Amino acid sequence: MNIVFDLGAVLLTWEPVPLVQTQFAHLAPTAEAAHALARQMFHHEDWLGFDRGTHSLDDAIGRMALRLSLPVDRLEAALAPMGERLEPIAPTLELLDQLRARRDAGEDLRLYYLSNMPSPYARVLEVRHAFFRWFDGGIFSGDVKMIKPQPEIYTLLATRYRLAAEQTVFIDDSLPNVVAAREMGWHAIHCETPSAVPAQLAAYLPVRST
Repeated sequence: MNIVFDLGAVLLTWEPVPLVQTQFAHLAPTAEAAHALARQMFHHEDWLGFDRGTHSLDDAIGRMALRLSLPVDRLEAALAPMGERLEPIAPTLELLDQLRARRDAGEDLRLYYLSNMPSPYARVLEVRHAFFRWFDGGIFSGDVKMIKPQPEIYTLLATRYRLAAEQTVFIDDSLPNVVAAREMGWHAIHCETPSAVPAQLAAYLPVRST
C-alpha cells in the first residue's frame, strides 16, 4: 500500500488565520476579518504562483502589498521565515513513525509526500525535520512548477514512483485536493482533524499478522 501525505495541516502546522492576527492585528480585529484577510493573502494567484514556483517570494510580497495595501516589511516578517514556523503535528507524526516501523519490519507499505510548498520553504523543512528521511519519495510543488489540485502533479508522483492507483491512499486537509486524488482513482482521506487520521487510515492498511 502506498500512503501519500500532504504536509501543511496534516504533518506540519499551517495556521494562516493566527498568523494574520499576529502580524496584521490592526487589520484583523475580529475572527471574521482575520479569516477574510487570510483568504485574500493565501487563496490568490499572488501566493499560488509562489507555491507553484513560477515567481519568487519577493514577487509574491510585492504583488500582495500592492493588491492589499499591506506594508512590505510586515509581509516580509510574516512570510520569509515560514519554513521555520511550521512544526510537526503530534498525532500524524506518530502515525508516520509507526508506518515507517512497519515498512522497515517488512510490511508492504511505502510512504510519500505530495505538498503545495514553495521551494525556499521546502529546503528549510528538509533540513529541520528528520522525518523527511522516513519517506520513500515525494514532490514539492515549487520544485515541479505545478500545484494540487492540478491532475498533472498527481500523475507525476504516480509515474515517478510507479504507484498503482488502487494501492494508493492520499491524505490532505483540502477537499478539492482530495477530490482530485479520487478522480485519479486513488483512495483519499480528508484530514479535518489530524488526531482522527490514524483511525481513518486503518481501514486501508493491510491486516497485521499476529
